[in-house]
Amino acid sequence: MSFVTTIAEAVAELDRYDAIIDVRSPAEFAEDHMPGALNWPVLDDRERHDVGLLYASSPFEARKLGAALVARNIARHLETSTSGLPKNWRPLVYCWRGGQRSGSMHWFLGQIGFRSRQLTGGYKAYRAQVREDLATLPARVGWQVLCGRTGSGKTRLLHALAAEGAQVLDLEALAAHRGSVLGALPDAPQPSQKAFDSSLWAALRALDPARPVYVESESRKIGRIAVPEALLAAMRGERSGCIWIEMPEAARVELLLQDYGHFGADPDTFCRALDGLVELRGHARVAAWQAQARASDWAGVFAALMREHYDPGYERSLRGHFPALAQARQLPVASADARTLKAAAQALLQA
Repeated sequence: MSFVTTIAEAVAELDRYDAIIDVRSPAEFAEDHMPGALNWPVLDDRERHDVGLLYASSPFEARKLGAALVARNIARHLETSTSGLPKNWRPLVYCWRGGQRSGSMHWFLGQIGFRSRQLTGGYKAYRAQVREDLATLPARVGWQVLCGRTGSGKTRLLHALAAEGAQVLDLEALAAHRGSVLGALPDAPQPSQKAFDSSLWAALRALDPARPVYVESESRKIGRIAVPEALLAAMRGERSGCIWIEMPEAARVELLLQDYGHFGADPDTFCRALDGLVELRGHARVAAWQAQARASDWAGVFAALMREHYDPGYERSLRGHFPALAQARQLPVASADARTLKAAAQALLQA
């Protein structure tokens, strides 16, 4: 029986592993890791740095130091993390390239009697698989793209559709950003690009190609996260359909007041974000918006931003990117309250 596995083999049976163990350092793990992986570092960040530094002058001494550190760290993981695990426990173990770090952990687990498997090529092979799949997976499904002006409840409708059992892909949730110049979340930083790619990869793999997938219209970037070109092409392609959400301006302003209410306690951050619009909209107009914010006229500034910035730019961009927009289904939504959105979701799914 082989105790190593390729990335293609691992991906084909991911749900058959009892755990995925990433033995890279915490910093490597934090940047990105296989979905659901646990971090059992055999070298912490400082230890990895010290061993690498020593290796440049004395590979032999570096190997001695590294071996001692790895052995101690593996012993600690075995003592603290394997208690109560059955003998037939089957983990997949990986490091950066499927070398000594994962090989050491895999060997110890195997000696205990666990059914450990080591990933050939490690994280590097996994990352290559993610890039390859992100270029092909989006074309497997039919997309229903929710379009509508800023504040028309696209994201909330997406959540309502999910609650009704529809397949959805929430790109803004994966990117931890609302997708506009004001879209940074107050309590959650954006993931790395690689981590976003991993989350998207896992979400796309879970979709049923036989059922439609609802997604919100997005530009090429959500904050600082780039949306894969293949996904954008599929969303804008011939197999996709568009749904235009029409909501009254007063209801849109109310939604923005709710979504961006955190700026009320921090108008300076709001104003700094608007500085990014000076080149596009001019100093005078941006200064007027900033003055409204500092005067706590939030309803006024959001209404002005919609009319003077978001709506013209969004509709111009949408017409250029979504040929199906001309045949879009019109969906009037009176407000963004939960009952109204539930009814709108049900109407979409029953059509």
